Amino acid sequence: MKKLKIVTGIALMAILSFTSCQSEVDEVEGENPNTNSANSTTTNNLKRTSMHDGSFDDFLDGASCSSIILPITAKVNGVQVSIVSQLDYQQVISILGQSNNDQDSVILQFPLKIKSSNYTEVAVANQTEYNAILNACTAAEASGQDAISSVNISFPITIFTYNLSFQQTGSVVITSEQQLYTYMSNVSSTELFSVNYPISVKIADGTKTTVSSDAELQAAITASLKTEATMAEAVQNGKKLETILVNGKFKVDSYVNAGVNSANNYSGYAIDFANNLSVTAMNQLNTTVNGTYAVSSELNVFLKLNFSGNASFTLLNNTWKVTSFTASTITLQSKTDAAVILVLKQI
Repeated sequence: MKKLKIVTGIALMAILSFTSCQSEVDEVEGENPNTNSANSTTTNNLKRTSMHDGSFDDFLDGASCSSIILPITAKVNGVQVSIVSQLDYQQVISILGQSNNDQDSVILQFPLKIKSSNYTEVAVANQTEYNAILNACTAAEASGQDAISSVNISFPITIFTYNLSFQQTGSVVITSEQQLYTYMSNVSSTELFSVNYPISVKIADGTKTTVSSDAELQAAITASLKTEATMAEAVQNGKKLETILVNGKFKVDSYVNAGVNSANNYSGYAIDFANNLSVTAMNQLNTTVNGTYAVSSELNVFLKLNFSGNASFTLLNNTWKVTSFTASTITLQSKTDAAVILVLKQI
């Protein structure tokens, strides 16, 4: 009987010990529902959001996966430009923007260096090597392995580390994108981690939001990528609109303000948009009104008009949201007053 009691006691202790360990694991998992492995979705999300974002000089190199390390020399629309610092970017942008319906070209002078998405610097000897980099970037974008530039995490953030038994082994304070990328690239198969939420992020349209879980981070990324796609579509629509403007002449078909249509004030005027961003309105009496225009985009396309010397036309001076457009009709809405509508119709 005594022996049976001892065996029973040992068994009971084992059960209690197992239950205690199991409770400890459950408790840790419950307190850390965002624990991740090296191959988890969150690891990939954090890695992609912390890659080097090379999109800031895309007007120069056409590659969002990398950026060119200055100084360099390039021929921009036939004009040789020395780019020593980012202040010289404006000179390139100005040359590219001189005409809005030409075929822009940027010819880089080799050798040069780039900073790749993993923050390494790579020497590029010639155009053939550079084309290989461009092709690799295209492949990364197609497979969803490129940088997610539409989400920016506010640092510092803290990462808790665990072993495979869900026991916390330490913590790491991350202070930069490069540090986060390095950490996520080196998570081993024998460790786990969790993010110390909440964290603050900013998405493509500039909106700041607080993220409190891995699921919310994924939702923020999904929303930001959708916003980014909308912005990219707006850029393309802006280019289409510029082509329509330059290739035709227009009349004011309707100008409604406070419920009153004042289109008659513009009767007989033909509005001509030039590719140098100037605009001229002229009637049958050769009365001329000069101005400038600019097409821009955010989530929508905008047309900014700026006339001078004519009271009726200066009423059109506004930043107009393009609500719809075809080759023959452009409908605009005031960015600041939705009740003000301008319709241009091709003559």
